[in-house]
Amino acid sequence: MSELFDLAERVALVTGGGRGIGRACSLALASRGAFVVVNYRSGADAAQETVAAIEAAGGRAEAVQFDVSDPDAAESAVKEIAKRHGRLDILVNNAGIAIDQLLLRVKPDDLDRTFSTNVGGAIFCTKAALRTMMRAKYGRVINLGSVVGEAGNPGQSIYSASKAAIMGVTKSLAREYASRGITVNCVAPGYISTDMTADLPEAATNAIIEQTPLARVGTPEEVAAAVLFLASTEAGYITGQTLRVNGGMYV
Repeated sequence: MSELFDLAERVALVTGGGRGIGRACSLALASRGAFVVVNYRSGADAAQETVAAIEAAGGRAEAVQFDVSDPDAAESAVKEIAKRHGRLDILVNNAGIAIDQLLLRVKPDDLDRTFSTNVGGAIFCTKAALRTMMRAKYGRVINLGSVVGEAGNPGQSIYSASKAAIMGVTKSLAREYASRGITVNCVAPGYISTDMTADLPEAATNAIIEQTPLARVGTPEEVAAAVLFLASTEAGYITGQTLRVNGGMYV
């Protein structure tokens, strides 16, 4: 009997794969045998540390720098990754930014930066990856959404909108490419302990925990487990779905 969620011989690209949820996803995919390409925009040290951790555990990985919000850079980098490894089976669109502001304080540049990274980045990388996946008649695309994309949150109107958009993109792409053996799904985390949430005041953290039925903060590894499942062969009959990893915060 083969090992569950076996990703041997698979090649995976994780955008923003050097930190937080992205790092956990990179480690999880590598632990099941995938060769993991850890993308980063500016955090070279973190990306190399993630690669080193994967290799120390017996896995295989490399770090590749490019800005997902730059369509030409994303196209070129993804094409080169597929050419170098002869395939690209799994794409995890994790890279994202959050510029939290009340709407009256939001600047046009805040909107542009958020959508170009969170939405444009996922679209550009997926578009480039689809060419290889279509030829192989196999692929797994997993987009990272957020609980606020469904539930909303004061001070996060722009971020919430970008994550809601990701869920819409997921559904449309799932319908477009199902006939080519490609599944497209979304994982929507709730409040997860990462660098992005570390600066929240203790009172704000406690308020979030009080709204969460499981009464605790989630871990990057719990999100990565959901990504690993959707990246597997076993999840082949699941597409167009959003898997919530939020402790019951939104149901």
